[in-house]
Formats: sequence, C-alpha cells, structure tokens
Amino acid sequence: MLSYLHAFHAGNFADVQKHSALFLTLQLMQAKSSPIACFDTHAGSALYDLKSERALKTSEAAEGIQALWSQRRALASPDWQGFMDHLQRVNKGGGALIRYPGSPAWLADRCRSQDSVTCFELHPSESGALSRWAGSTPVQVRHQDGLRGLLGCLPPDKPRLLTLIDPSYEVKAEYKQVAETLAKAWHRCRHGVFLIWYPLLPKQDHQTLLSAIAAGKISKVLRSEVLLNRPPDRGMFGSGILVINPPWGFEERYAGMIRDAVRPEVLDARHQLDWLVPES
Repeated sequence: MLSYLHAFHAGNFADVQKHSALFLTLQLMQAKSSPIACFDTHAGSALYDLKSERALKTSEAAEGIQALWSQRRALASPDWQGFMDHLQRVNKGGGALIRYPGSPAWLADRCRSQDSVTCFELHPSESGALSRWAGSTPVQVRHQDGLRGLLGCLPPDKPRLLTLIDPSYEVKAEYKQVAETLAKAWHRCRHGVFLIWYPLLPKQDHQTLLSAIAAGKISKVLRSEVLLNRPPDRGMFGSGILVINPPWGFEERYAGMIRDAVRPEVLDARHQLDWLVPES
C-alpha cells in the first residue's frame, strides 16, 4: 500500500523517540573515524512543514517536537544540544518551530565526507520530494522497496553500517517482513547497527515482530518503548524502537535524553528501556 504519508504525523512523540535515537547512535558511532554506510529504508520526505494542512489536521507535533522545543532550555542531557542546534538551523534560527526534518535530513546533517547515506522510498510523491531535496546533498535516493533494496546493498562497501527501518506497518504482513529482512541483513553484516521502529497499537501486532526477533539468532537487542499516559481513543498508544548492537554508552545516554522528554510539561508519557535480547 502507498496511501501512508508521514506529513500527517511529522514531529509527533514517536518521531521524537525515533530521531533522538538515530541522532545519538550516529553521534556515538562517529567517535571513530572509520567510514559508515547509512541506510534509511522508508525515508519519506526530508523536510516537513508543521503549518501545512496535513500537519495541522492532526496537530501531533504540538504534543511532540514542538512541546520539547518549548522546553529546550530545561533539558538536562547535553546530548540534546546538537539535536536542538540542527532544528534551529532547519528553522533558520527563528523562535518558532515550523519545519521538521525527516530521517534523511538527520542523517545528511551529520554525514562526514567519509560516510554515505542511501535512502529508499517507494511512494511516488514522497520519493519525488526526497529527490528534489537530495539534489543539494550527498544523499543517494533510490525509488524502490526499502527492505529489498537494503539487502541488495549488503554487505556495504564501508567498514561500518547504520540502518534505520521504519515502515508504516499499514499492512499487517510488514511486521513479519521486517523481522525476516533484519535476520538476513544481520547475517550479512553482524557488526552492523540497526534501528527498528514499530507502533504500539491496540491489536498488539508488534508482538509478531518482537517474538520473531527474540526467537532468532540476533543478540544484543535493546528495546525502548514510550507509552502515552493518556492515549487517544484510536491509533497509537505508544511507540517502540529496537537498537541492535547499540554503540558503547548508548543505553545510559539515551535513557537520559528520554527522561528529559517524558515529563508532563513535554510528553505526558512513560519510558521503558530493557533488553529484548541480551548480548550472548
């Protein structure tokens, strides 16, 4: 299905969780000078207008990134500084947060000359917007299925790997497909760092993904889940992300970042961080 458009949900609480994890992971990996091949399997658009008709229809950013932005001077973790600096650049230093970067923009912002960024997007309008944006960046855009495309690029031509996998899961089969793709990708690049996002929905379909990974051969899988204290009547009651092979120091520093965010004046939620699969 190609009906999903992230513009309706850009900057929501799930984006705060996902993009802070992506930002911190890449920052920690870049403590070493060796090149990193970065892949984004479901890239969407690179930039989102939070004042667009689509964004305002749901107003999810108001209780996500805009709430966090309003409290940025009270954030205790120093790891938020670079994150907020990027948002300020995207918004040209203005006080209001009206533009929000998607994952391709987060990757491109930190991409060093020795690194590479490859983004996959199948939706025609999304891939078109992504390609136009990428023309002035080092990002390579591929208009194809991201799960198949990722496997075709592995092992990468660089010594290290960072991959973000975050489909919409509009089709229930995607939970199984993600688990199967991850198993194959990990087999081809066992040292790679993989971030897998998933929604928490009342039907609990995400358990298919978690059970498959827990029963497989992959080890060292850190799980983060943000659970809304006042979930909506319909839709997500929370958001999850798995980090396979998290960089050294990630667990403690990410916990500090999310602790800043899950406060009543920012995100009215709670955070759970544990190991789905410990290191073997």
